[in-house]
Amino acid sequence: MVDDVWERTTCAAGDTVFREGDAANQAYIVQEGEVAIEKLVEGKIKVLGTIVKGGIFGEMGLVDDSPRMATARAKTGVTLIIVSRRMFSKKLNKTDPFIRSLLNIFVDNIRTSNASSNNPAAEVPTEAEEG
Repeated sequence: MVDDVWERTTCAAGDTVFREGDAANQAYIVQEGEVAIEKLVEGKIKVLGTIVKGGIFGEMGLVDDSPRMATARAKTGVTLIIVSRRMFSKKLNKTDPFIRSLLNIFVDNIRTSNASSNNPAAEVPTEAEEG
């Protein structure tokens, strides 16, 4: 079925996947390579985390339709699986309403914490930081 085909894209080391403030139209799963999540803090680029093979990034904007909180840049050559807004919504709509509400609460809490925190490292949790 065409709806089950996952689109992919590739980026060379140093390429920008998206920038802080961009509209969030899709999320990405790292199939190969590494992606750095960066934020401009006091005039300097701070790396908040690295997303490795199997990790996902850019998903928060799909949950709450808010702009990107940080910039994603390829650390190495990468192959990314694109999770479109349509596909994300289709899968989310099949989820229990309690889980959907919980997901919205999590995203809101992260964004609120980001807005009030002086600790930039707490802004973007990554799979790499979890395990």
